Amino acid sequence: MIKLALGALISLLFVAVPATAAQGRQAAGKTVLVKKHHVKKSKALRVSVAATGERVVKRVVSVRGKRKVVYQRMLTAAPAVPTMGDLAGLNLTRDPLDLKSSVALVLDQVNSEVLFEKNSNVALPIASITKMMTGLVVVEAQQDMSEMLTVSEEDVDRAKFSSSRLKVGSQLTRAAMLHIALMSSENRAASALGRNYPGGLSAFVEAMNAKARGLGMRDTHYVDSSGLSKMNVASARDLARLAQAAYQQPLLRQFSTDPKAQVEANGRLLQFGNTNHLVANPGWDIGLQKTGFINEAGRCLMMQTIIEGRSVIMVFLDSKGKQSRTADAGRMRKWLEALRPASLTGSTPYSNGM
Repeated sequence: MIKLALGALISLLFVAVPATAAQGRQAAGKTVLVKKHHVKKSKALRVSVAATGERVVKRVVSVRGKRKVVYQRMLTAAPAVPTMGDLAGLNLTRDPLDLKSSVALVLDQVNSEVLFEKNSNVALPIASITKMMTGLVVVEAQQDMSEMLTVSEEDVDRAKFSSSRLKVGSQLTRAAMLHIALMSSENRAASALGRNYPGGLSAFVEAMNAKARGLGMRDTHYVDSSGLSKMNVASARDLARLAQAAYQQPLLRQFSTDPKAQVEANGRLLQFGNTNHLVANPGWDIGLQKTGFINEAGRCLMMQTIIEGRSVIMVFLDSKGKQSRTADAGRMRKWLEALRPASLTGSTPYSNGM
């Protein structure tokens, strides 16, 4: 009986040892366990991603010469925020050039003949195109361009939290502030220009609105000097009037069309570029320009240029896509270039009837 018991015990030990050794080998290499765990984790990830609306991309990568399947989560793009033009249904308006802008106006600068228009009488947010009126008020007030202005906490954007390279305490001349406000759409510079007007920012905004009324800009209203507020509104026809007036000021023409510039702030040289890449394009002859963007306004552009020897003013509002406003300018230019020479003096303009 004792021999039978010992035999049974030894048999059990032989069965147990291979199993333990196999587990030891798996623990040492972790190949089987890690692989199974990775697959299970990937499957769980695919389920959670499907539930949250994220997208999973399956990729095959090479690790030390071995192929390995990995899954990466890709965040889907956030739905586009409707602009004020979208809410008004202007994006439904069609035109023969298939413009990406809901609003467009092109007119002859010399005789104000309308060559193309689309929803041009509708007042919409104009974003940083506001800064052109800021510049016009500053220049016409004949303020000292060499005076040093200081960026303060009041100039920091607390509404949209836009970024700025001008730190609080930065000191620049009024000319430098105006330069980067027009060329690079610097919000703090535009705010500082308004604050340093006689009577402060409120008096400056009042002067902006008074100038708009004087120019016959009946659909225009300003609440700040930078254009960050959606309450800064104007129609394309009003902005064409603004462009006409601003073009009479050589400083506004120069500052708004410089491709790039260096300005000194607190002893440091800062490089700024133009927000409109067309000014650096030798194929364009641009005499004045200003871009703008906030979510409520979409992409905006106002500029003066020469096409086929003819000075024209173009305005595009509520354009969809980062490069769409300048692309619309290109479409418009091709359309104008295609007009027969005879029609340049007596063309029938396109109008959508609004």
